Amino acid sequence: MINAIESRRGQFNPATRGYHAVYRDNEVNHCPGCGRTHWYLGRVLAECAFCSTALPLQESFRHGPAPAPVIQRSRPDYQILDAA
Repeated sequence: MINAIESRRGQFNPATRGYHAVYRDNEVNHCPGCGRTHWYLGRVLAECAFCSTALPLQESFRHGPAPAPVIQRSRPDYQILDAA
């Protein structure tokens, strides 16, 4: 059931949500939890080495979702081979 406040809400707009901490490449990134600058980098997240605060990587938002894998056969089907 939707209450009165939720029914007056508009569509979600990420530009109006305010401060959003992300890890930026080639910049000094201070941890919002402890203020230190040592990070472990993963594919999608950066984790503070001291307090384990995790931040999303700014670059991961640009690339979007991972592309679907393409599987190619390395040898032809047996029907194609000319076994005469």
